[in-house]
Amino acid sequence: MNMVSKMNNHIERNSLEEIKQMRNLKNQQPADGIMKVHDWGNTKTYKVACSCGDDNHSHNMWVESDSLGVTVTINTQLKSKWIGYKTSKLKLIWTLLTKGYIEMEESIILSRQQADNYANTLLWATNDVQEFANANR
Repeated sequence: MNMVSKMNNHIERNSLEEIKQMRNLKNQQPADGIMKVHDWGNTKTYKVACSCGDDNHSHNMWVESDSLGVTVTINTQLKSKWIGYKTSKLKLIWTLLTKGYIEMEESIILSRQQADNYANTLLWATNDVQEFANANR
């Protein structure tokens, strides 16, 4: 058996294992990593936590319905006391003065179960607010 065949067999076995694991995932109630904050009928808000535990990585999700349809808004409030080792405070201030903004990046890490819960919560919430809007027209 050549090296390519061995690699393909390895990939196929790992893919099958991942599929088996995904089939075992169930939507959790309450959902791990997702907290419902408010429910106003046509608007639901959730806080999605990062699995690293740092609250600065979490984000807020708003699911709203109005006469135009359903809107999902996901936002992150970025706070950082850390400045990159290659960037000085003066350079950041100069960039802010000349460009009007500073580019930063934030990420959220979800476990497979959290990602499944996130997707199911999003589907459920969008359907629920749409039904609420249709019932109140």
